[in-house]
Formats: sequence, C-alpha cells, structure tokens
Amino acid sequence: MRISVSSDMDEPVARSLVAELGRRGHEVVPHGALKPGDDPQWAACSEAAAREVAEGTADQAVVCCWTGTGASIAANKVPGVRAALCTDAYTADGARRWNDANVLALSLRLTSEPLLGEILDAWFAAQPSQDAEDRENVERVGRLDTGRTTR
Repeated sequence: MRISVSSDMDEPVARSLVAELGRRGHEVVPHGALKPGDDPQWAACSEAAAREVAEGTADQAVVCCWTGTGASIAANKVPGVRAALCTDAYTADGARRWNDANVLALSLRLTSEPLLGEILDAWFAAQPSQDAEDRENVERVGRLDTGRTTR
C-alpha cells in the first residue's frame, strides 16, 4: 500500500512511524519535516499528504502534528478525505470500521512507540463496515464535500 506521511516536526515518533510502515511493507511518501526542503507547516504538509489520497496517488495517509488536531483539520479540508485523530487502538478501529477513514491523524505529543504499533495494528486490521446505516453516514459526509445538503 502507498501511504503518504506528513509531520510538522522531526520527532522520534514520526521517524518511528515511517520506519514501522516500511517494515510492514508499505511504500511511504514523506512530507513536511520528514522530507528535506519541504514545507514543514502542519497545514501545508497535512494538505499535501491528504491531497494524494484524494487524487488517488496514495491509498491512505498518516498526518502528524504536536496535538494531531491541526493536522486532522487541515486534512479534512481536502474533499474526499475522512481524517480521524486517533489516540488509541479502539478509536483507530472505529474510525476505519464505522467512518471509513482514509487518513489517520496522530499526536506527536501523546503517541508513544508501543501505542503507535497498537494504533497501526488496529487501523490496518479494520475494514469499512458494509452495514447500510454506516454506509449512508459515510455517503452523507461525501455529499458535504460537494456542498449538497445531507438531508
């Protein structure tokens, strides 16, 4: 799987994320502080990673900033992106399962290396729900991208 990864800071957990994704056999496309010469601002690098998902040049993305909040907000401004800020494995599982999230947002402050592994395990193990109600909710979110009413 091709995964875009962005971080606004070159922190140990961001480097561990890139290494762990590589160990799991994913092709990693770095952005921000993880790519020399790139714009490290959280809004810019999160947008760049999310845009690759929306355009189909990446299967998924992981966006990181100190709290994860700014990265998730910026990523969610890209039409077609459903970014979820996940601070534990249960939330990561639910984000993929019920929300069909395609971008994982992480906090550089809160995510330890062991927790990172648990979150990634849950994220990649979960499959989007095929339940009609869950699918309708995801479709409603997609309509928000187009400016159409969700009613």
